[in-house]
Order: sequence, then structure tokens, then C-alpha cells
Amino acid sequence: MHLITLHLALTWVGAWARTPLRFGFILVVTVAFAGVGQLVRGVSRTGAMVGGMVCFVLFGCVGPGAFAALFSVFAITWLATRMGRVRKLRLGTAERRDGRTASQVLANLGIATLCAVMFAWTGSRYFLLAMAAALAEAAADTVSSECGQARSESAYLITTFELVPAGTDGGITWVGTLTGAGAALLVSAVCLLTGMRDHWIWIPVVSGVLGMLADSYLGALVERRGWMGNDAVNFTSTAIAAAIAAGLLGLTE
Repeated sequence: MHLITLHLALTWVGAWARTPLRFGFILVVTVAFAGVGQLVRGVSRTGAMVGGMVCFVLFGCVGPGAFAALFSVFAITWLATRMGRVRKLRLGTAERRDGRTASQVLANLGIATLCAVMFAWTGSRYFLLAMAAALAEAAADTVSSECGQARSESAYLITTFELVPAGTDGGITWVGTLTGAGAALLVSAVCLLTGMRDHWIWIPVVSGVLGMLADSYLGALVERRGWMGNDAVNFTSTAIAAAIAAGLLGLTE
């Protein structure tokens, strides 16, 4: 009964999953994706449940291209968290062994999920670009942080550029920044499969990188002082990236 209601809701908003065959296919892919995520310890049990819901919404509302973009974010960030793990354990910044929790998944992917729903409901390309930017920022932020910690002994505090230990909230490195930008570019390129036009690709790339830098600023200004937690900072940064993408699209039209 609940599945029938969900299918009717997706059909009502004009989502990609408007036929029973598509709906069933997405259910199978979602269960498999969540299972693989937990199997490789990319997410915890609760993280896999929430990640599965995110996968279902993105796939159901936007289509296979959105799933490909989500999978690329998962694959890139999973590889980045495994890079230099021994060193990160010594620094105390390594990812949990059982993977990301439900709150972490929502913090990184909640905005993209909301944008996907709004795109299905309105058909507005603003929400499609905002979704792509939020996914690009989520990948860029994680990759920049993980690669920076794995390859650098120290970082520059983004607000003052003073040297701080690698892994410090608000600390940035050249390695981390460049690899983060590369992650944003890769995810944005995959987002072309969602129907995003080729000449728009620079928008989620730029928005994702700016969101990544905003994350570092928030880390230095509020997270270090204990005013915001890491999940809140990540959620806010993806929202900033999504807003920038919508603004840039508006300026170019």
C-alpha cells in the first residue's frame, strides 16, 4: 500500500518513475546500492537506509543520470577516505570504520535530494543545476579534506592563512583544493547525463568549488568555536553551492 502511494506521488509530481516498470527497477537498484554501500563500509547501517532513500528519490525524480551522479559522488568520496588512512588515524581525523552515519549522509545529500524533488515537480532547470552543484560540492568538500590530510603535514587557515596542523577545521591545502576542484568537475560531467546542457557544465563546477571554500570558511569561523557542528556546516555549504548555481544561471540567461 505504501509503495502504491509512493508511486502515485512520484507520478503526480511528474517524476521519471511514472511507470510501474521504472518504479520497480528503481527499487531494485536502490536496495543494491544501499547494500553495496554498507558492504564496503562506505556507510553505516543507518547511513545505508538514508542513502537508499536518497538514491530512490534522485533516481525516481530525475532519472538514471541522477543515479550515475550519486554513484560517482559515492565512489570518489569512498576512495578519498581510504587514501592515507593510517596517517589519518594518527591525526585522529579518519572516517569511522563502519562508514558515514545517517546524519552525515543527509548533511551532504539533503539539499541535492530536495532539488531533485523540486525539479520533478516544476521541471525548472534551475533546480537541476542546483542539484548538480550540491552533488559537486559534496564530492569536492570530502575529497579536498581527505586528500589534503593524506598528503600534507600542515594547512593554511582560510581566514588568516596561518599554518595549522592538517585536519584543522578551516584549514586548506593546495593538494586538497586542486583534487576537490577535480572532483567537482568529474561529478558535474556525469551530471550531463541528467539532461543538463553541455554549456552549463561550468556552473556546477564553479558553484561546487565556491561551496567547498565556503565550507572551509564556516569551519574556521563557526565550527572551531563550537557554534556549528560538522553536519550543519556540510549542509549549509551544499545549500550555498545550490544557491550560487541558480544565481549564475539567472545571470547568464
